[in-house]
Amino acid sequence: MSDTRRTAPLSVAIGALGAIRSAVLPAIAIAFSGIGGGGRFLVALGVGLAAVAIGVVTSYVGWRRLTYTISETDIRVESGILSRAARSVPFERIQDVSLEAKPLPRLLGLVAVKFETGAGGADDLALQYLTAAEGEALRQLVRERREDVAVAAPAAPADPAAPARPADDAGEVLFALAPGRLLTFGLFEFSLAVFAVLGGALQYVDNVTSVDVWDVDLWYGWLKEQGSTVATLGPYAQALGAVAGLVGLLVIGSITGVVRTFLRDWGFTLTRSARGFRRQRGLFTRTDVVMPAHRVQGLVIGTGAVRYRFGWHSLSFVSLAQDDKEQSHVVAPFATMAEIAPIVAASGFRLPGEATRWQRASTRHRNDLALRDAAIFGVATIGAAIFAPTGLFLIPLGLAVLAVGANLYAWEFRRHAIDEAQVYASHGFLSPKQEIATRLKLHSVEIAQGPVARLRGYATVHLGLAGGSFAMRGVPINEARKLRAAVLETITATDYSRLDAPPHSAPAPQALSAAQSGFSENFLAT
Repeated sequence: MSDTRRTAPLSVAIGALGAIRSAVLPAIAIAFSGIGGGGRFLVALGVGLAAVAIGVVTSYVGWRRLTYTISETDIRVESGILSRAARSVPFERIQDVSLEAKPLPRLLGLVAVKFETGAGGADDLALQYLTAAEGEALRQLVRERREDVAVAAPAAPADPAAPARPADDAGEVLFALAPGRLLTFGLFEFSLAVFAVLGGALQYVDNVTSVDVWDVDLWYGWLKEQGSTVATLGPYAQALGAVAGLVGLLVIGSITGVVRTFLRDWGFTLTRSARGFRRQRGLFTRTDVVMPAHRVQGLVIGTGAVRYRFGWHSLSFVSLAQDDKEQSHVVAPFATMAEIAPIVAASGFRLPGEATRWQRASTRHRNDLALRDAAIFGVATIGAAIFAPTGLFLIPLGLAVLAVGANLYAWEFRRHAIDEAQVYASHGFLSPKQEIATRLKLHSVEIAQGPVARLRGYATVHLGLAGGSFAMRGVPINEARKLRAAVLETITATDYSRLDAPPHSAPAPQALSAAQSGFSENFLAT
């Protein structure tokens, strides 16, 4: 049985307002140009009204021609005014269903429903727009149909005494960002994006004024004038001006970071329910994403060069679906490790502990990287010593020494580990990054060696992880082969056709315990 529907009628109003917005800039450009002579304002008005009329009609016809059909096994969307396009996505292929409400749709009580298939980008399916209630109901229906498809294979009879599956997302709040924490987070998100916005706005200055922002002589004259003014000041005033400029830059960057953080993460809440993890965030554009726990492929724990010194980290889930064009879903953007630990446990993973047997990258790999970087700056040093003014060669020479020291120090943080259930990788010394994946969800293992690596006896081990990447670099070749053998044992023992079934229906692989036992004896003993 199929159910064919249309999106919310108010979608037409949003499309019409979008047409008005698109018509504003061309109309302004005509009004301040020479097109039409004395009647250019009428021409601008006529062009603007025509663009709005066309946009409104197109929006209405597009809304009338867009339908979506929900069947027992898939969702089908048909659209197109002149040429028709129809796309059908089986429920079993849908990884996540998220709701997004930008400012204007949110004001009208509408949301965009996004069906993420794991293909990424434009290949994902979206419906714009449904009412908030319709969007939530559709998300709930897709989840139920997807789970029904997953358990369609013969299974043991259900226990009548077993509790029914919950029909809502109410659950335990695992993490939330209060306004005070959000402010602290924003101070660490230093950004100079405001200057990029101002640079883009400069492109339109010559449309409304007689100033040619691309006139090199204009800027040269202005800088020369300012330079003459600065030269008349004393050395203390010049130093004070430089400090004031630097402070102003820091203030602007900090304010920009705080504003961006508040806009993106206001009301950030991560909830754990029987259906998975639900993340809500956003001040103007509100997003509501639900990630089933059994579809979390791995974890990424990151930090920043400054925030690391204060004990702040971020936690992301690696998933087949994308989050703002990123591979990972951020579930705790600014948290301590004590706050991250319960989220990790709830996702079915565990953090490395004292029993984790870390292995460092090969010392040969470390030395080769240091030699490579030193050689690059060494060539620059020789060139500067021959052609540059006296003493200038000390700059690339100092950078060569710094590069060697950085590589030697970074080796201390470049580690990897594998145990009976998980694999770990850690790298980075200024802002350490740690990746964790479960062996059950590794699809492939590859040993890659370049010419130098083959000669020196080390390799990079690439582990196939759906929705992300996982690599262990500089692994001694003998250790890499043992690691590959251990992972292949898990892969051959895993039934991937049942792996992503919902928790209540996914059986444990039969041969996994034997493979893990063999791994413990053969690998951890080395």
